Formats: sequence, C-alpha cells, structure tokens
Amino acid sequence: MYEMLKQEKAVVVFSGGQDSTTCLFWALQQFQEVETVTFHYGQRHELEIECAAAIAKELGVKHTVLDMSLLGQLTPNALTRNDIEITHEEGGLPSTFVDGRNLLFLSFAAVMAKQVGARHIVTGVCETDFSGYPDCRDVFVKSLNVTINLAMDHEFVIHTPLMWIDKAETWKLADDLGAFEFVREKTLTCYNGVMGDGCGECPACKLRKAGLDKYLAEREGAEN
Repeated sequence: MYEMLKQEKAVVVFSGGQDSTTCLFWALQQFQEVETVTFHYGQRHELEIECAAAIAKELGVKHTVLDMSLLGQLTPNALTRNDIEITHEEGGLPSTFVDGRNLLFLSFAAVMAKQVGARHIVTGVCETDFSGYPDCRDVFVKSLNVTINLAMDHEFVIHTPLMWIDKAETWKLADDLGAFEFVREKTLTCYNGVMGDGCGECPACKLRKAGLDKYLAEREGAEN
C-alpha cells in the first residue's frame, strides 16, 4: 500500500500553521507529488497567506490560493472580524469557529484535486484537540469523503494524519519527520498574527505552547 501511495499525487489543505505544515511534511514523505491549496476567506491576517506561500516555495511545492471571501460574509466570527473578541466560554464553541469552513475547504480542495490529477486530500483536522468544532470530527470527514466521491464519481481519499493525536504528539511527528525547528520557527498559528511561538496569550498559542512544553519534557526525559 505504501509503495502505491508513493506513486500518487496529493493536495494538502494548507494554512501555513503548525498542523497543516506538519501534514505537508508528512505528505511529502507519502506521495510522489504534492500540491498545496490555501483559502483566502477574509481571515484577520494577510500574513497567513504570505506565510503559506513562503513555506510552499521553500519546500518546492506548487501553491494555489482560492478566494473564499464569501465565507467571511456569511458567518460573523472572530477570525474574520476584528470587532469580535476572541473568547471561549465553558460548554460553548469559541468565537473563532467558522461555520462550514472545513466542509467548504475540503469540497473545494476535492474539485481542485480532480482537475490536477490527484485523488488524495490531506488535512490537519484533529478530534483530540478540537475545541468542540463539529467539522473536525472523524465522523464528519468520513461522511464527506463518501459524499464528494459520489458527487464527482472519483475515488478521493481524505487523509487526517493528526486526527487521533494531541499537540505534544503533533510536535513529535514533526520531529520524526525532521521538521521540528522548521515548524517551530516558520509557521503561523497565532490568532494575533505573530510568527513562530506567537503572542503566548491567544487560545491557539496557549494550546501550541502546552503541547510543545509537554513534548520537550518527554523528549528530554527519554534522552536522560
């Protein structure tokens, strides 16, 4: 099976963040050819688009940016509106949740993938660390996989390398792929647009740092 994948092509849904960049390195080891697609949906920081483009260029993979500004018009949220505070109340979805984002991203990625001769789609969604996001669940991804296959009569496979691992294990995967320092220094996870380790205050940075600290402690323990 592995040898078969090495002869095929994949499209990575790519934001330039920790998770999608780790998935990109994973895909580069799994597939013969890899492309990336980034969605411009009116997110707070243009730097996200620039970061994704820079990483794709450095790694030598084709990068496409698709205009999804309609999404920002449809659903008011803290990722597309500067006047909405980033909050997460107990028992509810965080204000950064964008209704339908992964549904649309994966659907459009599939349309693009078929046009470029790829049947594999890679995404960094994760059920272990998800903040209650319904479109990060494994059951959603499997359901959508069936739907897009039927919709386009094409044998797509949606890969979710991070689905069952937490942030510490995601750092370990990046390390195993020889990409630890690259991911730490050159990705953008921060909701406030700060590269690398980020602002340290927003929910995304806190989650990333907690995972990093846990992994570094485990790695140091293993070395000793």
